Amino acid sequence: MTKFNEDSRVKIPAILHLCRLGYKYISLNNAVWDADTNIFTEIFKESIVKINSDFDQDQAERLLVDISLLLSNEDLGKAYFEKLTSESGVKLIDFDNFENNTFHVITELTYKNGDEEFRPDIILLINGMPLAFIEVKKPNNRDGVIAERERINKRFQNKKFRKFVNITQLMVFSNNMEYDNEDIEPLQGAFYASPSYTKPIFNYFREEEKLDLEKLLAIEDDNLENFVLKDNNLTVIKSSPEFLTNKNPITPTNRVLTSLFSKQRLSFILKYAITYVDEKKGIEKHVMRYPQIFATKAIENKLENGIKKGIIWHTQGSGKTALAFYNVRYLTDYFQKKKVIPKFYFIVDRLDLLIQAKREFTARGLVVHIVDSKADFIKSIKTTTAIHNHSGKSEITVVNIQKFSEEANVTQKQDYDISIQRIYFLDEVHRSYNPQGSFLANLTQSDTNAIKIGLTGTPLITKDYYSKDLFGNYIHKYYYNASIADGYTLRLIREEIESDYKIVLKDALDKIKILKGDIERQKVFAHTNFVEPMLDYIVNDFEKSRLTFSDSSIGGMVVCDSSDQAIEMFRIFNEKYTLKPEQEEELLQAAEPEKKYKAKLKHSYKVKSAALILDKYGTKEERTKWVEDFKEGEIDFLFVFNMLLTGFDAKRLKKLYIGRVIKRHNLLQTLTRVNRTYKNFKYGYVVDFADIRAEFDATNKAYFDELQAELGDEMQFYSDLFKSKEDIEKEIAEIKDILFYFDTTNAELFSQQITQIQDREKVLLIKKALANAKSLYNLIRLFGHFDLLAKIDFKKLALLFRETENHLALLNTQEALKNNIDNTNLLNVALEDVLFHFTKISEEELILADELKDTLRKTRETLASNFDKKDPEFVSLYEELKRLFDKKNLDEITQDEMKQNIGALTKIYEKIKELNRQNNLLKDKYNSDPKYARIHKRLVEKGTLSQKESVIFEALKSVKQDADLQVLQNTRLLDNESYFTTQMMKLVIDQFKNKNNINLNAESSKYINNLVVNEYLNEFYGRAV
Repeated sequence: MTKFNEDSRVKIPAILHLCRLGYKYISLNNAVWDADTNIFTEIFKESIVKINSDFDQDQAERLLVDISLLLSNEDLGKAYFEKLTSESGVKLIDFDNFENNTFHVITELTYKNGDEEFRPDIILLINGMPLAFIEVKKPNNRDGVIAERERINKRFQNKKFRKFVNITQLMVFSNNMEYDNEDIEPLQGAFYASPSYTKPIFNYFREEEKLDLEKLLAIEDDNLENFVLKDNNLTVIKSSPEFLTNKNPITPTNRVLTSLFSKQRLSFILKYAITYVDEKKGIEKHVMRYPQIFATKAIENKLENGIKKGIIWHTQGSGKTALAFYNVRYLTDYFQKKKVIPKFYFIVDRLDLLIQAKREFTARGLVVHIVDSKADFIKSIKTTTAIHNHSGKSEITVVNIQKFSEEANVTQKQDYDISIQRIYFLDEVHRSYNPQGSFLANLTQSDTNAIKIGLTGTPLITKDYYSKDLFGNYIHKYYYNASIADGYTLRLIREEIESDYKIVLKDALDKIKILKGDIERQKVFAHTNFVEPMLDYIVNDFEKSRLTFSDSSIGGMVVCDSSDQAIEMFRIFNEKYTLKPEQEEELLQAAEPEKKYKAKLKHSYKVKSAALILDKYGTKEERTKWVEDFKEGEIDFLFVFNMLLTGFDAKRLKKLYIGRVIKRHNLLQTLTRVNRTYKNFKYGYVVDFADIRAEFDATNKAYFDELQAELGDEMQFYSDLFKSKEDIEKEIAEIKDILFYFDTTNAELFSQQITQIQDREKVLLIKKALANAKSLYNLIRLFGHFDLLAKIDFKKLALLFRETENHLALLNTQEALKNNIDNTNLLNVALEDVLFHFTKISEEELILADELKDTLRKTRETLASNFDKKDPEFVSLYEELKRLFDKKNLDEITQDEMKQNIGALTKIYEKIKELNRQNNLLKDKYNSDPKYARIHKRLVEKGTLSQKESVIFEALKSVKQDADLQVLQNTRLLDNESYFTTQMMKLVIDQFKNKNNINLNAESSKYINNLVVNEYLNEFYGRAV
């Protein structure tokens, strides 16, 4: 049985797949690179000279220095990226002729600065620059990709790795499994991300184009495969069925590598799909989500076919404004290649949407012009230049048509300069537009050459003026369920109002009727006697939610029945709940010292501030500031009537209180204000005062009908010791029956099959059958029923048992995550009145505690990375560390003890680090093969060979070359242990005695041979050493 781990199952097949995509594999043994940046200097210089005809080697050398300086910036690599993608001056990448660049793949390159280091599994070099890396895990690994994500978070926060973070453009994480759309966290699948100094965002990738693999992939190269296997000391896996299965281009890892790193797609991603966003908390680096990539390609396809209008239906929260930004960049190049000057407009119909769009575009580096009157718009479109700024940056004009959208004749045909190609992105086109008098209809008549791309987050279900009649058919669609599965939006929970509160409301209504008789419903709902108990309920419910979720940062919004109700609710809130800063301080100061922590905790969940957002309340500037303050967490509540129901994005908004029935698509728009992802929230919450069920059902039916029209059939969306020989045969038959539908000859296919089972009981049944097979195997050997061994492949079943155990562990992890969330929420409520005591220690001690934790981590990791755990020195260090742990309780120690332990741990760490350094030097002598480093050390330790180490090395190195060649040429050699032992004995005697003149007796020959044979067999069977 061959080695069966992440290297053999995922990494090596992925490397070979990348080679078929056009990347050349480089062994690190003879490569040259700059350890400061990990740029492969010789490849870089040759490539730069090649793609810049007026460049020489000296200039390329100086360019390397400039790049190193750029990579030192604290800008997440922005300055470097601008140089990387620049088309003026020296080119780092030839985007005009992408095949003119050089493409390489390497493995296990160390990213190192001082004592800190990490080694990605696979690195991709473009012109010698390490622009992407891939981390792989085997399927059904216990922690999925979560552990890898946490590791990369810590590494990228480490300033010692700044240059490596800054040069990296794309990262892929995969455990070679299909996505599980029900995962709370992305545990399994293949994900991609752009770098971050804090927390990279994992993105799903679901290929939408039908890729022609015959054209994209070169034929398999057996010589290359042998070289890669030999370079990675994995020659034994060459003919294994699992390895052959994993070389398939359609495995999850290989699929995502094709989608992201096939050359045409990589060119698109590097040039158009990456952008920097200036946020208040700092700069971020974003990469296009896959729906944005395919929507952009769909737009291009429509234009190529002469279609100049259409609709992008991407669900709310999926990044439609960002999509418009990416297309400004992409379509600018598209039209410039056709020698046409493009000019971009983003049309909105509300002031708040204009402000939001301006902020989003500006943060991404566009120059934004604002138009909110007919006169300004006519002036803008009469301008014959596409760029109005001195920096030469791309730009867009954001137009608010709210005040002039119903004028009969906004523009005339002669107002336009037809030498410019105008592209209009029209936001929220699900809303009704009157073709008889609207701005948009006149726009169509006035510039027949204009491109009009409608954007909507809801289906076109209005019956007044069907948007498709105005804007054409759908260009691209991305539905609500898909965005939930991809983790971009949340599911919604609708909360009924408690029945006892309904009684309170009824009493309030009855009281009003007694006082004032029958009055208009709107006035009733705006009356103090109605509004006050409603507000009390809302505030109490919201504070409970903050406690339940243990999160005081979430915000709430109340959609009021009328503007009068909103005004009254805001007035009462200010009287009862608004807390001035001086009052806040007084409350905390008044608390007894031992209760201050409890007071602060409970106080943090309190609602203290709110804003009223009505078109007639406050100035535009004040409303804008209140909305921004809410987004930044400085205001707890918003009271609204008609404003902010669509297009308003605030991730912290997690509770929406609905006080009136909202119609049709506006209902979907309003509900999805709380569906943005935020921290670890799984749901957005809607509290329903108005009983929206009937309207929601009607809207949902219209939504379903629209989906049916678009998708059609696509909606079709796991004993005893005293057993007779006959009993054992019967149980073997039962095991075969249970496993009948599974491929038990190929562990990789079996792993994929059981991965699809999410029912723990079914997986447990399979595990029980495989566990029984292990027991039967022992019984057969015990009783001598050896003829039964031929009935089933017991050794293979042992491997399948491990895979089943791994998948069961993953299911348990998923279940634990779900239960942990629920238990945490219950715990938060249960501990509301519990006071925890924490004693603060000095800053020095805090630093020491942190240092102790870091020293423990480094010691543990360094110990684990040692590949020769039979080394007497390693055993001694391990026992020394164990004595320290047995002697001390490292969780409860004084400052002096902490210092002593740090000192003791540091000594062990330094010794292990030195031992590992020596081991790695020896391993490098044997082409990074730990097997022969261990054999070498055992021979030196035994001391029976009098020759110098260099002579032993020459003999062993020759044995390695010959042995690897034999195993590579005949992988079944290892299946016959006695024959393999004989063949290795011949090699040992020939190399040691005949060719290197080392005196051997029978005992020493046998000892060396046993070392060699055991190392190969241990590797072959995947046994720990």
